[in-house]
Amino acid sequence: MNRWTLRIVLLSAAAMALNACSGTEPAVARVNSRSYGPSARPEAALPSAVYKPATYSGVFLKPGELDSAVAFWRKVYAEWQRSEIVFHDDRHLDVIYEVMVLPGYVDDSLSAEQKEIINQRRNFWKTQLSLLESKRYYNVPLNAGDRQLIAKMERSGRPLAGILSGAADRVHAQRGTRERFKRGLEISGRYERQFRKIFRDAGLPEDLAYLPHVESSFQSAARSSAGAVGMWQFTKGAAKRFMPSHRKRDLRLDPFASAVGAARYLNHAYRNLGDWPTAITSFNHGIGGMKRAQNQVGRDFARIVQNYSSPAFGFASRNYYAQFLAAREIASNPIQFFPEGEMVVDNNGHQRISFSRSDLYLLDGTTAEK
Repeated sequence: MNRWTLRIVLLSAAAMALNACSGTEPAVARVNSRSYGPSARPEAALPSAVYKPATYSGVFLKPGELDSAVAFWRKVYAEWQRSEIVFHDDRHLDVIYEVMVLPGYVDDSLSAEQKEIINQRRNFWKTQLSLLESKRYYNVPLNAGDRQLIAKMERSGRPLAGILSGAADRVHAQRGTRERFKRGLEISGRYERQFRKIFRDAGLPEDLAYLPHVESSFQSAARSSAGAVGMWQFTKGAAKRFMPSHRKRDLRLDPFASAVGAARYLNHAYRNLGDWPTAITSFNHGIGGMKRAQNQVGRDFARIVQNYSSPAFGFASRNYYAQFLAAREIASNPIQFFPEGEMVVDNNGHQRISFSRSDLYLLDGTTAEK
């Protein structure tokens, strides 16, 4: 047995072992899954990778190269629930290997067992892709599972060789956030009118008021592991520079004071970076970071997303603008994506979406008080 044959045998054994440990083959009942292969139930396919011209989402440029990413985040926000885990290519978001449904009750915070199930399934797909890449490289005959996996990648419209190369290192697990986004839509009705006025008075696009959908789902007490706080997720350094100061209160927890700070920041970012895709992405990656991206790759935002290389410019930064565009599309027409809601007029004569108490769940799984 030569060393290449031995490599494939070992990878096959690893794949079998991972599958036995995870118990998550598509036909097994313990963890339900929706495979995006030829045998899956009919679903609307994500857009292919063929060239598409740039369009606009409101006043915001939407490069054609980002269409598949925006479509992916629309599904994350409005279709996939928090019990669903999407295994996909982290560079080509229209290459989806599986949508797995976690067993049992799934809270906003995952249990250690649920995290382990996700980790095992991620490793399963990494092994399958590594094995497939080796088989194709050494011209080893493919089985039916290999051909199904190839079909999933080819649906994107990209050359197979470009997707398969290094695909095992790009397997990402993304959790659905439909419940969280839905709750954010309900909360946003309390703030949207004033947020829009803050941006309008600053001479900025009013739809920047949708950014908290990406940052915090309009949770005013949100805190991140990086030390960002509040609905607009300001760090202490950014707050000191762009927000009003108060000796006794952390104004990052004040949604309106934070919105004023966000308007100041985004105005400054736009003036320094020259376009909205880059300025909005700097809300996640920083103005200095996006300046370095422009210096390395140029001012074409799609090329920055595709080609900019920096340890800090990871999955979150690459996808931040696509997430904003998806959130804007949903929040500006919520009934299309959440038909269980209804548009109501508040006491001030402004429309907002409302959900019945049985439809609306808080982040801890309890029903909301209206």
